Amino acid sequence: MFNIRVYGILINDRRQVLVSDEFIRGNQYTKFPGGGLEFGEGTRDCLAREFMEEMNLKVIVGRHIYTTDFFQLSAFNPGHQIVSIYYEATAMEPITAPLRLNPFEFDAREMEMYEKTGETETFRMIDWHVFSPESVSLPIDKVVASILKESY
Repeated sequence: MFNIRVYGILINDRRQVLVSDEFIRGNQYTKFPGGGLEFGEGTRDCLAREFMEEMNLKVIVGRHIYTTDFFQLSAFNPGHQIVSIYYEATAMEPITAPLRLNPFEFDAREMEMYEKTGETETFRMIDWHVFSPESVSLPIDKVVASILKESY
């Protein structure tokens, strides 16, 4: 079974990279914003939907950056292979979702969401000069972070 994920790399005019800090089933992950492709949806439409759902943010989905080219087993669904697709994303409007200063800084509303669903997330910007593959948790995201640092 394949699980197709689509993620956006949003770098603002201050050279900061947007990441999502997520608390899922008792574990914390820092990753790029995005999520799962739904049946009948194109990858670019998926990414635009995910930004709208997660951040209430309209984005322009830009150039393709990377698609997984190695086997990656899902951390959450044994027997599922992850294929992740990454695009540049540009905000079409100011970000209004709360941006945290520190990793995993969840407020009461976010913890209430965790209690109900087993997952919650916050967002923050990481300055380019400190952003690295170690800034993100997931193996494929680490590959993309390396690509970004080499090419930008």
